[in-house]
Amino acid sequence: MEEIQLLGHGFAVALQWENVLLMVAGIVLGVLIGVLPGLGGANGIAILLPLTFTLPPVSAIILLSCIYWGALFGGAITSILFNIPGEPWSVATTFDGYPMAQQGKAGEALTAAFTSSFVGAFVAVVMITFLAPLVAQFALQFGPPEFFAVMFLSFACFIGLARGSPLKALAAMMFGFLLAGVGMDGVTGQLRMTFGSMELMRGIDFLVVVIGLFGLSEIFQSIEEGLRFKGARARITLGTVLRTWAELPRHWALFIRSSLIGCWMGITPAGATPASFMSYGVARRMAKDKDSFGRGRMEGVVAPETAAHAAGTSALLPMLSLGVPGSPTAAVLLGGLIMWGLQPGPMLFVEQKDFVWGLIASMYLGNIVGLIIVLAAVPWFAAILRVPFSIIAAIILMVCAIGAYTVNSAEFDVVLMLIFGVIGYVMKKLDYPLAPLVLALVLGDRTEESFRQSLLLSEGSLAVFFSNWLVGGIMTLGLVMLFYPTLSKLWAPRMQPA
Repeated sequence: MEEIQLLGHGFAVALQWENVLLMVAGIVLGVLIGVLPGLGGANGIAILLPLTFTLPPVSAIILLSCIYWGALFGGAITSILFNIPGEPWSVATTFDGYPMAQQGKAGEALTAAFTSSFVGAFVAVVMITFLAPLVAQFALQFGPPEFFAVMFLSFACFIGLARGSPLKALAAMMFGFLLAGVGMDGVTGQLRMTFGSMELMRGIDFLVVVIGLFGLSEIFQSIEEGLRFKGARARITLGTVLRTWAELPRHWALFIRSSLIGCWMGITPAGATPASFMSYGVARRMAKDKDSFGRGRMEGVVAPETAAHAAGTSALLPMLSLGVPGSPTAAVLLGGLIMWGLQPGPMLFVEQKDFVWGLIASMYLGNIVGLIIVLAAVPWFAAILRVPFSIIAAIILMVCAIGAYTVNSAEFDVVLMLIFGVIGYVMKKLDYPLAPLVLALVLGDRTEESFRQSLLLSEGSLAVFFSNWLVGGIMTLGLVMLFYPTLSKLWAPRMQPA
């Protein structure tokens, strides 16, 4: 098959010695980011993205994607040893992982978590390998109306599937569109919302925004909570790994079910967090001894970790093939691709084959390298949490400031970063989601461009978005997802028995 040949060429690119070194460095940095509560993959990539500007795009994306894989692995360490979720999707892992650690089975719990993460990510990468080229080839038939419909569907899913208030998700998204409109209009060349400021003429850089929204706001919140780390110690021996691996094949059906749940939730922009909770809930519901969940069941670790990694990895499929990110981290990676002069979407598979298949090959290799590193170095990563949080917070703040300044070598960007750090802190306190804001900021220009081109083709008629079965079907699905919360409330009373 052509995909296998292209993947083999991608491995030749990914296995270059400099890319292998970046892969290992990215995994280590990612695990460090995952271990520190509050940072997370999106935050770490946003903070470290300026460091990749001097690298070739293939090497840069390998480094950033491996930071993401490492962060996915690292979140389980604090969840199991310290009962502190390093990532939002690691919350479900604490339900049974921490009780296992308290029972002296920390090594078994960590081995099960890391292996489950590997399996979930591997299934998602295989899916990306064979589905992404097909989706991209199909998307080559898209015109401006179809591209706008796909983006509308993505925005609608973020609103309709929001964990909190859909109105808050909509408000955050509108704020992102407002920020995306600052600067020069790409169609008419006129300045918009610059208020006479020379610095705003180039627009508001998404990287400065995400460093403030994700990095600074989390530090502010952690300082307010007075975060302290207390937990158990763990050491993984070869005997523990082999004993746990001998037991895991008994849960093959759980692996398959959790991987499918995670892949579905990753492609639809629901995210890794709902996937982990849904997989845990399904595993508990289908277990014979439901009451034992929450007391140290290995299935309670396997289910959420498998689903979370499958969702986190499969979120890259719509980003690569359609240019529409399926998660906040994918949105940050999408912004990085645009900054490197690459245009994510179907043409990426035609014009940048080395880049695409090198990235996909690095997913396989990074997953393997990540599993080896975390199994071998758990005590070292866990020891980081013995460092006073005041020192860690100061280092992170310094890295954020350097990263924001590096984007345009402008002090104004550091000020903007501080402003958006406060905005992100307020939004989190008021329970406004950040993901819709970042998605709108990254895709705002492309969405506006597709919308205006569509109206120019149709001479101002909105009927162009229902002019054929493809664009009409996508728009209809988007409208259903947009009004899903309202429809579900109207339908719920009818589903209840009389």
